[in-house]
Amino acid sequence: MSLGKSFGGPAAAYGFDDAVAVLRAVGEPTRLRLLALLAQAELTVTDLVDILGQSQPRISRHLKLLLEASLVERVKEGSWAFFRASGEGAGARTVEALAALVDPSDAILASDRERLAEVRAKRSAEAQAFFRRHAADWDRLRALHVPEERVEKAVRDALSGAPLRSLLDLGTGTGRMLELFAPDIDRGLGIDASPEMLTLARAALDRAGIRHCSVRTGDIYSLALPRDAYDGVIIHQVLHFLDDGARAIREAARVLRPGGRLVVVDFAPHEQEFLREAQAHRRLGFARDVIEGWMAAAGLTPARFVNLAPDKPEGDKLTVSIWVGRDPRIVTDAPALPAAAAIEVA
Repeated sequence: MSLGKSFGGPAAAYGFDDAVAVLRAVGEPTRLRLLALLAQAELTVTDLVDILGQSQPRISRHLKLLLEASLVERVKEGSWAFFRASGEGAGARTVEALAALVDPSDAILASDRERLAEVRAKRSAEAQAFFRRHAADWDRLRALHVPEERVEKAVRDALSGAPLRSLLDLGTGTGRMLELFAPDIDRGLGIDASPEMLTLARAALDRAGIRHCSVRTGDIYSLALPRDAYDGVIIHQVLHFLDDGARAIREAARVLRPGGRLVVVDFAPHEQEFLREAQAHRRLGFARDVIEGWMAAAGLTPARFVNLAPDKPEGDKLTVSIWVGRDPRIVTDAPALPAAAAIEVA
């Protein structure tokens, strides 16, 4: 039985029988060790086998019991599956309470953390190897536009001025947007179609010690996420790869809460044809009215537009544009954003 369903949703408290079932689920040494590990990182069954030194069938059996108790979540990613401690509701509160009860200096848990560090080091090495193979292409693209620091500041400005408790990053890549906003949010999720990029993102979040953000594989056109789930959604340098940007924006708008904001970061129209071949760009930038039209068609109110022009107006330099669309439904604790305005930044 899935307790998350039996007592009426993730935010509810346990009924008496469910509370007893949850306590039974965690009242076993291996399962308690698993919860301690999964509260720190997303891990596969193979990772857990390596850390705990137990057989795959045994680990899988313990995970099944924790899943049934809604203390652990499972995220499928191609042929792999990642597990993590429950991030919401009574399950999350139970895991947090258990972590506070157990002495972190306990020898068993300390040994588990040492082996977890080895797994993370291996993951980081794989991520860096992938990055090295592609670094030349990324460096060439970064050299074509304004410094990332300016772009990141503009993105932060775009999402300032209203509550941002939950954030969704579509096409998360290296997870940089999650890392950037991690100090300001309660939870963050990154979606990407590339397992290699997710390896980079997980390694980056691990290095930064970010536990309240996670990443998973997904389809930007059909998100396996509920409606009205996020205060903010970011689509950062993704639309130019897609053959149907309007559809991606509609899906992003669907998961926005009332008053939530969608931020799109992409290039202004340009003529760098080599990007079609070198980096699979389908679109050579977007005019302001194109993205604003897609936002309006998705039910969003265009609220802000920013152009970040290159420091030097050279012919091969790209301008980065930032669009903000707001869900027009009223939220009393979210101040209204100003009407759409264009900002040219030299």
